[in-house]
Amino acid sequence: MAIQRMDNVLIVVEDLDAVIAFFVELGMEVEGRGPVEGRWVERVIGLDDVRQEVAMLRTPDGHGKVELAMFHSPAAASGTPRDAPANTLGIRRIMFAVDDIDDVIARLRGHGAELVGEVERYEDIFRLCYLRGPEGIIVGLAEQLR
Repeated sequence: MAIQRMDNVLIVVEDLDAVIAFFVELGMEVEGRGPVEGRWVERVIGLDDVRQEVAMLRTPDGHGKVELAMFHSPAAASGTPRDAPANTLGIRRIMFAVDDIDDVIARLRGHGAELVGEVERYEDIFRLCYLRGPEGIIVGLAEQLR
């Protein structure tokens, strides 16, 4: 049996409100937010005494989702350096298709985002860039040119 779809990507954060604001400015919509705790989640994720707040955000087309989790207990563990470079092992970025890359960059800068490199053109197909947002989260932006 094949998979049906990719449902969501989880990002564990320290400042849930700041990261929600960043993704909402990008154009995502908050689908829901609330506490998650109890034995069922502890069994699923393999941790004890889990208390977290979770927010689910979706793209305007409803197909892509990002789940944000802020752990109250146990405390979140730090993995790679917050500003890890693009060649660090693991998930490095989430890519979004946008209508106007310059407008999105300007709006996200208001939330502390900075370009990782530069905005570049790939042939006559895309303009692309990586932005580092709150908590070191990297988003890729792709504006289709034709």
